[in-house]
Amino acid sequence: MDALFEGDEVQEILRDSFYKPTAPAKAEPVRKKKSRRRPKPEEVDYQVICISMYNEDLALLDEKVKTLKASGHRKMSRSALIRFALDHVDLSKLPKSY
Repeated sequence: MDALFEGDEVQEILRDSFYKPTAPAKAEPVRKKKSRRRPKPEEVDYQVICISMYNEDLALLDEKVKTLKASGHRKMSRSALIRFALDHVDLSKLPKSY
């Protein structure tokens, strides 16, 4: 049986096919996980906040927005009405118990 594997042709086949070193597996490049968050816009001049208000106050605010929209203020929103109120509030008239 040893004589069978001594031939040059057999040794060549074994060397080139069976014992041939395989190319090292290329490592997959490490991919960074994509963030699920959207990238923040560069120059943002506002912040999204969360405030709590009573249901009655929200209903009143929504009614005032609806009235203003009906009278021609197409872009009126809760935020716009609150900003207007902040610009025009007279703090000296605010009761201490409010």
